[in-house]
Amino acid sequence: MIAVVQKVKRAVLYSEGKKYSEIGAGSLVMLGVSVNDTLEKVKKLAEKIYKLRIFDDENGKTNLSLKDVDGELLIVS
Repeated sequence: MIAVVQKVKRAVLYSEGKKYSEIGAGSLVMLGVSVNDTLEKVKKLAEKIYKLRIFDDENGKTNLSLKDVDGELLIVS
C-alpha cells in the first residue's frame, strides 16, 4: 500500500466529466492498494495520514495535523 498526501486549499474530483466529490481545506490522498494489504495496514496508514503534521500553526511553522485544523479529506484510489 502506498499513499501520496497533498495539502490543499480545495480539491474537486471529476469522473467521466461530472463532479463526483469536493472538499475545502485539507488533504488529498492518492492511494494505491494491493490484494496483499491487510486491514491492520489500512488502519495504520489511516492513522499516520490523520496525524501527519503538514499544516501551519499560528507561527507559520509546519506543525499541525489534519486532526488539529479540523480539515477535510479526499481519498482517490
